[in-house]
Amino acid sequence: MCRNIRPLHNFEPPATNDEVTAAALQFVRKVSGTTKPSAANQEAFDRAVAEIAHVTQHLLDELVTNAPKKNREVEAAKRKARAEARYAS
Repeated sequence: MCRNIRPLHNFEPPATNDEVTAAALQFVRKVSGTTKPSAANQEAFDRAVAEIAHVTQHLLDELVTNAPKKNREVEAAKRKARAEARYAS
């Protein structure tokens, strides 16, 4: 999975539309193999991002869990610590 796509479920506050769209954009970039599509492909690229963001938001709205909500700052600190350990020389 693309490392730039972060889990969006079970956070307080919930994922924003911008976060969902950013994840959809990263997914489409990964699948298409391009970060900037040609003019001929721009419409299809943008439509794919919008549709995936829409479906992702529906998924997040419907998921159910009994686990306690995660804190964004704590999770970010964990990611940073893992990255520091991974890239330490």
